[in-house]
Amino acid sequence: MPKKLLSVGNCSFDDSEIRRMVRDHFDAEIVRASTSADALLKLRNERFDLVLVNRTIRGDQGGGVELIRRIKSDPELSCTAIMLVSNYPDYQQAAIAEGAEPGFGKSELDLPATVERLRRFLE
Repeated sequence: MPKKLLSVGNCSFDDSEIRRMVRDHFDAEIVRASTSADALLKLRNERFDLVLVNRTIRGDQGGGVELIRRIKSDPELSCTAIMLVSNYPDYQQAAIAEGAEPGFGKSELDLPATVERLRRFLE
């Protein structure tokens, strides 16, 4: 059974690049959520092996770190594995402080280290 990934708040171009990279390396189903509310609804109704949250959630301009905080503080969702997609180290550190796994930036999408980071959740 393929693993399941939720991609939250990425623009169409970035979402397609993430999809390409994931499909090139893993057997994973990818579901898209454009807003924080949509992501929370999907997380309550489906099981995901990993959630990738963009730094700025495109559909509602919400903050990715804030969504991570909401997910990690919810007893029903707190065990969800999450990574922030951001090139900014300070946002990565803030996400980790809220309970996220170390994420990656869009400029790192095709690096072997990014594939290895995802392997733990998608293999």
